Amino acid sequence: MPTAILRKEVITGKIACRISAVAAFVILTSLGAFVRIPLPFTPVPFTLQTFFVLLSGALLGAGLGSLSQSLYLLLGIGGISLFSGASAGTLYLCGPTGGYLVGFILASLFIGRTMPRVKENMFFAFGALMAGDIILLCCGTLWLKILLGLPLARAFLLGFLPFLPGDIVKAILAAALYLKFRSRLKQVLF
Repeated sequence: MPTAILRKEVITGKIACRISAVAAFVILTSLGAFVRIPLPFTPVPFTLQTFFVLLSGALLGAGLGSLSQSLYLLLGIGGISLFSGASAGTLYLCGPTGGYLVGFILASLFIGRTMPRVKENMFFAFGALMAGDIILLCCGTLWLKILLGLPLARAFLLGFLPFLPGDIVKAILAAALYLKFRSRLKQVLF
């Protein structure tokens, strides 16, 4: 009997931890949207959102990481001002950053599936996070191409290249945090 009670408490505790972790990354991604630096040569601002997208996939795994980004997107579409510039609503997805927002989900899903193979290697962790970030940037760039009717090279110059240096720094920091907290989070969440 005590073993059954202990198992129930552990399962309930892990569920509460998972819910809290997903909610935390919805909040962190939202807060990252408010750290916004407009760039004069592109309609897309620099934000800290991508840092939290990378971390959500790495720390929470594919399912919970992509769930956190999906909830962020759904809450923003539903009218809560979570997007960059304190914006919200379905029409926001039709703007220049709509492709990046969809890319949040795909990037966190890819990273979550890739990171378990990384082990304790900083170089491979960075590589997996950068690959996920490139997926995110490609989604945004393709959307800019379609939305603005740009040639692919011009869309690349506006939607991909300006963000690469900052995203490299974000991926390095995310890799370091992942390697530091990975084993503890496995115990708590999985």
